[in-house]
Amino acid sequence: MAQLKDSVIIQPKSRIKAGEGLNKGEYKFFTSSNTQSKWLNQYQYDKPALIFGTGGMASVHFCDTPFSTSTDCIVMYAKGNLNLEYVYRYLESHMYILENGFKGVGLKHISKEYILSISIPEVDSYQQESLISSARKIDEIICARQNQLTKVDELVKSMFIQMFGDPKSNPNSYDIIPFNDCVEYMGDIGSNGANKVVVEHLDMKDEEDYALMVRFLNFTKNDFIDDVKYVSKEAYDFFKKSQIFGGELIICKIGSAGQNYVMPYLNRPVSLGLNQIMVRINSKTIMPYLYQYLNTDYGKQLIESCINGAVTKSITKTELKKIPVIVPPTELQEQFVTFVKQTDKAKLVIQQSLEKLETLKKSLMQKYFG
Repeated sequence: MAQLKDSVIIQPKSRIKAGEGLNKGEYKFFTSSNTQSKWLNQYQYDKPALIFGTGGMASVHFCDTPFSTSTDCIVMYAKGNLNLEYVYRYLESHMYILENGFKGVGLKHISKEYILSISIPEVDSYQQESLISSARKIDEIICARQNQLTKVDELVKSMFIQMFGDPKSNPNSYDIIPFNDCVEYMGDIGSNGANKVVVEHLDMKDEEDYALMVRFLNFTKNDFIDDVKYVSKEAYDFFKKSQIFGGELIICKIGSAGQNYVMPYLNRPVSLGLNQIMVRINSKTIMPYLYQYLNTDYGKQLIESCINGAVTKSITKTELKKIPVIVPPTELQEQFVTFVKQTDKAKLVIQQSLEKLETLKKSLMQKYFG
């Protein structure tokens, strides 16, 4: 085993804020997110590198083309003959090593010193290249499946516009109401009491227990089985104002503020974790319609206007309640929901294929790293 500090060179820190990323651009732009989805038209780094996110959740990337990063990233070049992609493959399959380095209350962070102290197994170059080649082939197929999912999502967005028109102009002159008028209940873990009381009752653990405590990481990774946390029945019962049962809208409060998902039905007790808002809606809107509305370009603009903070972005329940929501006739919403359900069936088949590929990839990593 060799420590990273002996084999890498830390690069100067970026001063670019995460919010400056573009939806399209010439060069990849990495933030503290575990997915790379933003771009810039200029680059800061031009050598193969490891990129570590330092705030929020554990993330590591490898890039061998010119790229840029936000200020909440650490970039490392190789010293000598170290194969950085091999290091990336090891850490990608052992994310708990990075996760264990995140410390602090609220938005946790990982230190440069912790990352540099990580030990990497030493194997010969032939084994490294064999691992990398196999992993790349699986990643290519995974990428193809993910592109299929993206196309299905684009089809849903297209149908939304076709049925309801561009929400920014509201060409059908549908009623507009504040988001709060769609809400039956809105809460978060803080709804159960003051911060001190919440901390005293929060016994989140890795070992299987009575209830799952869902984190926003579970939504971004679509993983409610492997990388999960649990709480006791006592904690679940105490946090009764943030129990979730499936079908709620879950909104990130801090970091990726405003990003939102619909809670799946897990058929087990589930409690809402930190830094999230949960929303149950009344009969004025139907969740698939409301979710799609909030994730149109216009909906995202409305949410963005509610976000505060330059470095650490955040959104509050008070601001969310003010968002204007277009409300088409219920019958039309129901027609859209029927279409969404059909596309969900297609997505399920693709996702099942993805799960098999991820299992294959894990088996490959197990073979090489034990």
